[in-house]
Amino acid sequence: MSNAKLTYLGASSSTDVSSAPQLYREIWRRVPISLIVVVIIPTLIAAAYYLIFATPAYVSETRFVIRQASREQPSPLGFALQGVGLSANQTDSFSVHEYMKSRDAAADLQEKTNLRSMLARPGVDSLSRFPRPWESPSADTLHRAMGRFIKVSYDSTTGISTLRVKAFKPDDARRMATVLLDGGEQLVNQLNERSSEGAVREASRDLDEAETRLKASQLSLTTFRNRERIIDPSRAAVESSELLGGLMSELATMRAERAQIARTTPQSPQLELLDGRISAYEAQIEAERAKIAGTTQSLAPKVATYEALSLDREYAERSVAAARTALDNAQIDARRQKLYLDRIVAPNLPTDASEPKRLRHIFTIFLSLLVAYGVGWLVVAGVREHQQG
Repeated sequence: MSNAKLTYLGASSSTDVSSAPQLYREIWRRVPISLIVVVIIPTLIAAAYYLIFATPAYVSETRFVIRQASREQPSPLGFALQGVGLSANQTDSFSVHEYMKSRDAAADLQEKTNLRSMLARPGVDSLSRFPRPWESPSADTLHRAMGRFIKVSYDSTTGISTLRVKAFKPDDARRMATVLLDGGEQLVNQLNERSSEGAVREASRDLDEAETRLKASQLSLTTFRNRERIIDPSRAAVESSELLGGLMSELATMRAERAQIARTTPQSPQLELLDGRISAYEAQIEAERAKIAGTTQSLAPKVATYEALSLDREYAERSVAAARTALDNAQIDARRQKLYLDRIVAPNLPTDASEPKRLRHIFTIFLSLLVAYGVGWLVVAGVREHQQG
């Protein structure tokens, strides 16, 4: 009984072993060749690369923020612009981001860290290093290759920017991040200088022009006074008018007195004396009137010229005062609006290689190829069904 049982078990075991390859062959036979070519083989190649050949890389991370020395309460329009992501701090931060991705940054890194040699360390696989087999070692290609090693992002809720630098040695990653931060800080300082110098320079030029105009108007007024030998024609005209008014009052009094004497004593000798005085007063009144108006040498045209020159000087003085105020405000605004790059987190020295994400990349490639294969299969099936119909 036991021998029979052993014989039966042995036969069953040998049957399973012999049928296993046949089962695998049957499974592979049912797998479409296109699936193998499009999905399985590329996934296996990617898995071999990431698991065996891909060189580990280290990532140094740093965080910074661009801020102003003092910030005033924004206007309603400022709130609206901030609501759609157009705040001034974002613009300043994006300026630094653009520098970190620019050719200027690549040139700074090459000059200060020898970027080419850092991205082509011995032992680095050909697909990770620079230049890759199909790339040229030119400056343009180096600039484009920076996108694989440098990532910078912005958090709109906190205003904090994050810089992530990848390299094949921990020291290299930290050095690159430090150089980029130093370059960003230098850019912020240049923006400060341009902003402050531009506003102050314009205000200073306006002040110089206003002062030049004031000097010219003052010189014209002084020339007029020296030529006419009078300080203030308006005041002289007022004094002459007061004198003329007094003379006319005296003349009226004398005429009234003569009329009274003529009625009471027509033969009085005082009438002749009064007539002489009246004639003298009338002549004096005509002379004073001629001084005030009526001829080119009278005060009226001089007053007009003087008032025009005085008005020019007054406008020039106001322009100088306004220009000085504008210059003071420009200097104050330049100090108030000064930007700073604050390093919240300094570039760290990584201890573990965090790149590449091997399993994630393999799964992503597999899933992408599978989706592409599914879409292609649906398209082909639809075409065949259309042709059969």
